[in-house]
Amino acid sequence: MTLSDTDLTHLRRCIELAREALDDGDEPFGSVLVSATGETLFEDRNHVAHGDATRHPEFEISRWAAMNLDAQERAAATVYTSGEHCPMCSASHGWVGLGRIVYVASSRQLSGWLREWGVGPSPVAPLAITDVVPAAIVDGPAPELEAEIRELHRRRFA
Repeated sequence: MTLSDTDLTHLRRCIELAREALDDGDEPFGSVLVSATGETLFEDRNHVAHGDATRHPEFEISRWAAMNLDAQERAAATVYTSGEHCPMCSASHGWVGLGRIVYVASSRQLSGWLREWGVGPSPVAPLAITDVVPAAIVDGPAPELEAEIRELHRRRFA
């Protein structure tokens, strides 16, 4: 699927949040939750640098949505994110019943970059979102933004 200009705008915001995370000493991931009407409802970036490896922005979006949106609003919302959800975040997305997911770079891409840079594997398998949540509606990657997010990840390990 070709991503729309609106999709790319939200994904650029995710990259800005990822850059903020990296500049603060954290892993470069950022995510935005957008309502069916196009309103940004919630955004966050990674907060794992202080020891809690569950503080992913996609997981925080799931928590926020569960507390603040009804089931219909969650299903109609879109999650934009700089990187494809890890299995933990995919599961939270599925359990909460969030709608479409759009990402810049896939788990497979990130895993390949890490191997290329000599970085050891993640402690969690790099599964596709639909391996965890088969009915998820997922769009990505975004080739036009790939170089920018790749560079943020490279800087993290430079």
